[in-house]
Amino acid sequence: MGRDDLVILTDHSSTEGSREVLADAARAVTGRAPVLLDARCFMAGGGGRIRSDGLGLRLEAEGRVVAADTVVVYEIPPHRRREFAACQRLLRAHGARSLGTDPRSWRAATEKDATVARFVRDGVPHMPTVAFSRPGARAVAAAFERLGGDVWARPCVGMGGDDVFHVTSHAQLAAAARYYEQAGLDWLIARDARNFTPEGVRHQYRVVVLDGRVVRAVEHVQADPDAPCNESRGAVSTVLATDGLPAGLDRLAIRAAASLDLPLAGVDLAAESGGVVFEVNVHPAFGDGALEQVAVPYVAAHLTPGHRP
Repeated sequence: MGRDDLVILTDHSSTEGSREVLADAARAVTGRAPVLLDARCFMAGGGGRIRSDGLGLRLEAEGRVVAADTVVVYEIPPHRRREFAACQRLLRAHGARSLGTDPRSWRAATEKDATVARFVRDGVPHMPTVAFSRPGARAVAAAFERLGGDVWARPCVGMGGDDVFHVTSHAQLAAAARYYEQAGLDWLIARDARNFTPEGVRHQYRVVVLDGRVVRAVEHVQADPDAPCNESRGAVSTVLATDGLPAGLDRLAIRAAASLDLPLAGVDLAAESGGVVFEVNVHPAFGDGALEQVAVPYVAAHLTPGHRP
């Protein structure tokens, strides 16, 4: 492979489909097929190697040796990102052209308690939140009362709305606490944002930010008020014009991405409660229209002269 080839590094066990979209984007940007490598090879114990040969970057995995300076990193599951951190540091140390080499920003976005700490530091609006790690029942109950007795419980590390509960009673709270204790998960509760349409349907927005500008906006509408606004949990998504967001949400999304030092971020937020951010996704899933709106500009950003990873 030549130095001008582009590597797409993803977890090949993932069924999300982002790898295929990025491959199409790479072909659109470079006119050539990219090299697809399995990120699991470069996680702890994976056997892959990253080094410099004096001219540039060499990636070795599964009997292949690839010499290419541009590495697009994506679709790394949240629970495996710590295992991938050493690879990120090597990519940066060897001068890879990549927007995915900062393990600190990934960790701050992946671990929701760390996200909240960044938001508090930088004044990013969010719902009042309390994080727990093996808490006692009294501490959990007291936090629940302080937050008004209407909260969302979620694991500190998760994805797709899994293991998320709307909690409005002490019985539900105790059940959630047992669930997280048995699963060995740190977790948090956040006050409900009351993010309902005038018709009484819960909704929120996913805003994708790339290099400080909004490139995609989607509204998620959830008929079940006790379920997360994720498509995997039954929410319906509608792509919006980037100027079709409620006033100020575009700037709020940009602030949230900057707080976490992410060049690309999928920001989940609501206009209600004064405008608040729920969470920030390191690798937002692609949907209808995202090839042109997100994937192509994201790949192109890796090739921009002078762009700093």
